[in-house]
Amino acid sequence: MDIGGAIAALKDGERVARRGWNGKDMWLALSPGVSAVPADKFWARPNRAYAASTESGAADVLPSVTMKTATGEILMGWLASQTDLLANDWFVLEGQ
Repeated sequence: MDIGGAIAALKDGERVARRGWNGKDMWLALSPGVSAVPADKFWARPNRAYAASTESGAADVLPSVTMKTATGEILMGWLASQTDLLANDWFVLEGQ
């Protein structure tokens, strides 16, 4: 599948990966946005301070694509390379 199919699958709540990632158990997921997150729920000090400074004491968090890395961490805000964009080896992982 191409990147368009992968994005559609992410929007449907699926995890996707590329065969070209050499089987390192890496995958992508779409983290949904959240409205009106209270300042005390932000773990990054600058984000917490910004949310606290707003009239509501909260801030909206936008959706983002996250990656489960080969070393077992979750990377917030994954960006596609040109190779990723042009690849036709995307697939949906079975089982959540």
